[in-house]
Amino acid sequence: MWFAPAFGDAPKGSRPLGDRDLHLVTLNRYRYSEQRSCKDLTEVIEQLNGQPPELIRDLSHHISDEPRHAMWLTDLLVELGANVGTPPGSSYIDEFDRLIDREFFNPEHNLEDSIIAGLAAINVTEKRGCEYFSAHIYALKQAPQTEENIKIRQTIEKILPEEAGHVRWGNRWLGQLADKSPEHRQKVDQAKRKYAAIEQAAFEAGMDITLGAELRRVANLLEVANTMPVWQRPQYLMERLPQTLLAPDLQRTRINVVERVWKRDPQTLIERFVPMFLNGLKGMQDNRQKTKA
Repeated sequence: MWFAPAFGDAPKGSRPLGDRDLHLVTLNRYRYSEQRSCKDLTEVIEQLNGQPPELIRDLSHHISDEPRHAMWLTDLLVELGANVGTPPGSSYIDEFDRLIDREFFNPEHNLEDSIIAGLAAINVTEKRGCEYFSAHIYALKQAPQTEENIKIRQTIEKILPEEAGHVRWGNRWLGQLADKSPEHRQKVDQAKRKYAAIEQAAFEAGMDITLGAELRRVANLLEVANTMPVWQRPQYLMERLPQTLLAPDLQRTRINVVERVWKRDPQTLIERFVPMFLNGLKGMQDNRQKTKA
């Protein structure tokens, strides 16, 4: 599962399980992630072009789980009368894809490094998904045991064990590659650091819509670049910096959130969202003062 954070358009301190509409958006993000991962993982298999066969087999088994998860979630959402279109807000998947260094991924010229990179990228997103599913199940157990909440929990509980299996097979492959030699271990460790930084940047991009988020995205982009060899950094930054600064997805998300909250609860917009944006602005001013000092 190329996991999509569920609460990217929720303010800090909010309780998604107490807001049915937001809860259904969360489930739809899960559905979208499972559906999208079928395509993304198939592209990985096509790029590897059959090598090594054992990895193609494990990836194929992984992909076979994803449409089943998407089917379970789609059936649930349709039963609940929820939307099953593209979820609103910033897309973790799109941001992760944008930040991945695909220009340096070339299985035809360096198969082993490409395998390490692909496995590290898949593994880190699967871990995030397991964390979110586990937290969601825990929250549902603490919530009122309505028929709807029970159905949602049972659906997620069916998916989580298979997602944990995806993490295990990825860990196994990365461990086997690292054990080949000290050089291989160094490559695996470097790939883990890089894709952990990319995943964290994508995750934060989906969670942060306050003023100054663009600059924080730039800081995260620099953190990712710093995990790469020096000669790769300029090209990586030049290709991604303009969109990071402009962040059109962030602007759309801000407008979408404000419109939704205003239609449903104008008082919440004034009491919660306006201070949130003002706090973001204050943070930018504080950082400037520290820099000058």
